[in-house]
Amino acid sequence: CLQELWEDFQETPPPYEKERLDAELKLVGEYGLRAKRELWRVQYALSRIRNAARELLTLDEKNPKRIFEGEALLRRMYRYGLLDETQGQGKLDYVLALTVENFLERRLQTLVFKSGMAKSIHHARVLIRQRHIRVGRQVVNIPSFMVKVASAKHIDFSLTSPLGGGLPGRV
Repeated sequence: CLQELWEDFQETPPPYEKERLDAELKLVGEYGLRAKRELWRVQYALSRIRNAARELLTLDEKNPKRIFEGEALLRRMYRYGLLDETQGQGKLDYVLALTVENFLERRLQTLVFKSGMAKSIHHARVLIRQRHIRVGRQVVNIPSFMVKVASAKHIDFSLTSPLGGGLPGRV
């Protein structure tokens, strides 16, 4: 089955853990996620990154694999704005301190809402799905798009969108 090839998250969690359910529901509401599956996907991505960092931390500091892969991992975290470049250069320990909220803050949906382009987090999702938002020159219609630090200042209404002062049309 194709679904087995696309492993977004490990498996559905146990059904009755009240604290986890409440925490998940709070995050789903706060970040305007459509389903808990979106949250699980982010949690899985975070766990894979943390596992990679944990494995690299077990290696000797002079080990070429730790140096090469550790720098690549940190560079990726800096590029996506998950870690601040000013805090401890080359510290894999900071990767272990990342949270799901760090990832959710870098989603296009969240950034569109925080920039004031949308009235609510849900409105931001609708604008993105209806192709009103572009990042740089590229129209992006995926709310979960992870925005890089360099691209964050280029989030704008698409040229064809009536909302962005482009071609006139209905709003």
